Amino acid sequence: MKHLLSIEELTAGEIVSLLDSAVELKKERGYHSGQPLAGQTWAMIFTKSSTRTRVSFEVGIRELGGFPMFLSKNDIQLGRGEPIKDTARVLGRMVHGCIIRTFAQQDVVEFSEYSGIPTINALTDDEHPCQILADLLTVKETLGGWDGKKIAFIGDGFSNMTISWMWAAKRLGFELAVAAPAAYQPTAEFLAKLDAQNVTLTTDPVVAAKGAHVINTDVWLSMGQEDQKDKEEAFGPFQLNASLLEHAAPGHIVLHCLPAYRGKEITEEILEKHAGVIFQEAENRLHAQKAILVALAVG
Repeated sequence: MKHLLSIEELTAGEIVSLLDSAVELKKERGYHSGQPLAGQTWAMIFTKSSTRTRVSFEVGIRELGGFPMFLSKNDIQLGRGEPIKDTARVLGRMVHGCIIRTFAQQDVVEFSEYSGIPTINALTDDEHPCQILADLLTVKETLGGWDGKKIAFIGDGFSNMTISWMWAAKRLGFELAVAAPAAYQPTAEFLAKLDAQNVTLTTDPVVAAKGAHVINTDVWLSMGQEDQKDKEEAFGPFQLNASLLEHAAPGHIVLHCLPAYRGKEITEEILEKHAGVIFQEAENRLHAQKAILVALAVG
């Protein structure tokens, strides 16, 4: 594995290996036997604001012995129109790896091609692989794994989160039910590419939630979509609330990648009831990303 650009590009073996590594890194936090990033500088290019992603990567890099260099779009020439390939060729000669949080997936792909250094997708409009690895780690810790489990995603059916969840289901074989309004379902082209019979789609959130061991959601308006109030109106019936979760399996967990907008995609009652797991999920960003960093560390 030279980069972490998407769940789509990972094999099942690579996903499992990363999660196993994350488990061990979490156990030995503060007592790491080695520092694989010692002497290394990792750039963090963020054109989108962040709490969990920035903090978890900065802490993770430091705990593994490296130095994080945060670069907003206003700090570098990308913000003034320099081509991504030119920035990549410059940074590739100066730093040891790069973490990018931006809009276009192609920017991350192009950076990895031109820089020649390990590149991590910290979120694009197409995928959120680091979050899904943290979510899978949480499922592993709380439910013992995903085998024989039904996972539901209720909300935007073609967001970066659902795309990454669908590829995870394809790779690992668990049942995934996605409930979304008809206008926010995956395209036929994407579904043909995915080709996963274990991924089902519905416009009825009750159908997706029925018997589910994991109920997952995300904000209805992703970053940059805040002005699309007409989109938000379509999601009213897709809120995670007590009535909907009555249909889930006993002992189910609720996941939310945060930030959460209480009273919209999830009620205050449900978020607080499941806060233990939701904030465990947030913490697991650190451990999953440390596993990625270890796997990509330059020898």
